[in-house]
Amino acid sequence: MTRTMMPEKLAQAAKELSRWLHDDALHLWRRAGFHGSAGGFCETIGLDGVPTAVPRRSRVQPRQVYCFAEAGARGWQGDWQAPVGEGLAFFDRVYRLETGFYGALADAQGSLLDASFDLYNQAFAILSFVYTAKVFPERRAEMAQRASAMLSALKAGYAHPVAGFEEANPSRLPLCSNPHMHLFEASLACEAEDGFDTAAWTALSDEIAQLCMRCFIGGENGGLREFFNHDWSPFDGARGRIMEPGHQFEWAWLLARWSERRGNAEALAKARRLFRIGEEHGICATRGVAVMTLLDDFSVADPLARLWPQTEWIKSAARLAVLSDGAERAHYLESALAACAALSLFLDTPVAGLWRDKMTADGSFVDEAAPASSFYHILCAIYELEDCLAALDGASSVAA
Repeated sequence: MTRTMMPEKLAQAAKELSRWLHDDALHLWRRAGFHGSAGGFCETIGLDGVPTAVPRRSRVQPRQVYCFAEAGARGWQGDWQAPVGEGLAFFDRVYRLETGFYGALADAQGSLLDASFDLYNQAFAILSFVYTAKVFPERRAEMAQRASAMLSALKAGYAHPVAGFEEANPSRLPLCSNPHMHLFEASLACEAEDGFDTAAWTALSDEIAQLCMRCFIGGENGGLREFFNHDWSPFDGARGRIMEPGHQFEWAWLLARWSERRGNAEALAKARRLFRIGEEHGICATRGVAVMTLLDDFSVADPLARLWPQTEWIKSAARLAVLSDGAERAHYLESALAACAALSLFLDTPVAGLWRDKMTADGSFVDEAAPASSFYHILCAIYELEDCLAALDGASSVAA
C-alpha cells in the first residue's frame, strides 16, 4: 500500500467503525444493556444478545453514562437522554456513600455489595459529571459543583504527600498509575468545560502529567510502570516490573493531548517514546494485536490480547499523527490502520454490536459475555479517530 493511499484507507476503516457504533452497538446497548433508573446498566451481555444478571462494578455505570452522553453530543439520533439522566440517577442511588464517594460493587437488583473506596471509580464518576454537563446545560452548575466537591474530598482524604493520590486511607501499597490515568482524563475534560473550575482542574492535570513524567515513566527505558512504593519508586519484585502495552498507548494519548494544550515538548517526546514501546514490543507479529503485559526488559509476560489495548493503540496513533508531519505522520497513520484491523477482529460477533474481550495466544477467543466496560474504550477510540482525521483533512485543505 502506498503512503498516498493511507488516509483514504484509514478514513474507510473509520467509516466502517462509525457505522457499527451508530447502527448496531448504541442501539443494542440501549435496548438490552440499560434498564432505567431502577436497574441501571448491566455488567455484560451474552453473545446471544441477552443481558446477564451478574454483579455490576461501580465503574460500569459512569462509563456508560459517558458513552451515551458523548454519542448524544455527536448527534446520534437514538435515545441517549434516558441512559444519561436515569443512568446517573441509578449510579447515585445504588453506589453513592455518605462520604460522597462511590462504592465498588452491587448486585443486579441494585443492592450494594462492596462499599470500599477505589480511586479508579471516583475518576469515572467525575467523567460522567462533566459529560452530563455537556449534554444537559441545565445541570451544568450542579455537575460542576459535584466534580469540585469530589476533587476536594479526594484531596482531603487521599492526597499523597508528594503528588497524586493514595490507594486507601490509611495508605496501602502498591500505589498505582492506572487510576491516575483516568483521573487525568477526567481532569482534562473538566478544565475545558464551561462552568467548571478551570484553575483547579488545570492544576490537577499538570500535577498528574508531571507525576507521570517524573515517576510513572522509568528513566532507563522510557516505559511506563503500573505499581509503586510510597515514594513513587517502582514497586518491589515482579509487580514493579510490569508494563502494559495498552497503558503505554493510553498514556501516550493523554500526554500528547496535554502537551498540545500546554506546548510542552518534553511530554510529547515521552508520548512518542511510550508509543514506540507499545508498537515495537507490545504487538504480536503473528496475530497483529496488542498483548496484555510486558516486563521492564520488554519481554512478553502475558500474550493474552484483550480488546481495550487495541482501542488505545488507535487513539494514540491518530493523535500523534495530528502532531507530526511527513514520514513520521505517515507511520502513525499506517499504525492506526493496523490498530483498526486489530479492533475489528474483536467486533466480529454473532450479534452485531457486541464484542469479544480476550484473544488467547493461539488466536482463538475466550467464549464469554461482552463486558459493558469495553464500550467506553471503543466509542472513545472511534470518535478520536474521526476527530483526528478531520483535523488532518482541515490542515491539508489549509495547506492547499
